[in-house]
Amino acid sequence: MSRLMQKTAHNLSQFIKAKANTLGFDLCGIAEARKLHEAETALVNWCSAEMHDMMNYLVRGTNKRADPRILYPGAKSVVATGLNYFTRNRQKNADVPLISMYALGKDYHDVIIGKLNGLLAYIKTIVPNAEGKAYCDTAPVMEKSWAVEAGIGWQGKNSVIINENIGSFFFIGILLLNIELDYDKPFSCEKCGNCNACIDNCPTGAINYDKTIDSRKCIVNLTINSKGELPEQIIPLMGRYVYSCDICQEVCPWNEKAEEHKTEEFIISEELANMNIKDWLNLDEKQFEKLFSESPIGRVKYDRFKRNIEPVCKILSPWA
Repeated sequence: MSRLMQKTAHNLSQFIKAKANTLGFDLCGIAEARKLHEAETALVNWCSAEMHDMMNYLVRGTNKRADPRILYPGAKSVVATGLNYFTRNRQKNADVPLISMYALGKDYHDVIIGKLNGLLAYIKTIVPNAEGKAYCDTAPVMEKSWAVEAGIGWQGKNSVIINENIGSFFFIGILLLNIELDYDKPFSCEKCGNCNACIDNCPTGAINYDKTIDSRKCIVNLTINSKGELPEQIIPLMGRYVYSCDICQEVCPWNEKAEEHKTEEFIISEELANMNIKDWLNLDEKQFEKLFSESPIGRVKYDRFKRNIEPVCKILSPWA
């Protein structure tokens, strides 16, 4: 790349990061599109150990998952973004089922894809022949690996990406582009040190010492992906959680100074925030649709969500 082209790529990259900030993203880094050989090997080994549980889609097409140029032919650059979702504004009653922070508001997939498409539209005003594709958790993209490649954080012992400024409560969005840009340095170190708080506090022992999760034990996987009955031995360990789990992030020292998110779509509704134990026990399908049709929870459907609620409510309030 000539010096002039390097300067142009650098300037465009700075414009992209500035625009990402105005769109509400808290983090933005850029990496060169390539095959992530180490990440592919780690994924294959993890699946071979059957720790992916029922997520069989992770076994298929690992080559495409590791190389965005196969997923999106012509891809040259990977823009990785982070959007904070941390909040203290959750359910107000202490004796009711608990929902993970990320699912309290509207579906993050739609919010982030919308913002990334806005970023792409902006890029095209500068480079008319630029083309790209936005991804967020719904395609074979290794979001966490690309976040590290783009320098926005390191992979913690609980497998979640951590940024030293905002912690780990953020969504990752990926924009693949067919243009060359100025690339950030990958995050080459990790800053967890000797801390094992996430491992020690996982109630089901799902976190391994190699930054992987045994999904067969993980409350997140079991409350979202499991189609059968919840394992009896897991139910007493779920605490109040009926959809996903935040425990390993809540105990992480890097989240001690986490700040409230600024995304209106992620704010919990007053109706959901004020539900009491009887409201939860009496939740019917019509009310479920009203509360969660635009939430990630809507994806699990009513029957599976109700399956999670009933045993937890019985523990929280056996006489309700």
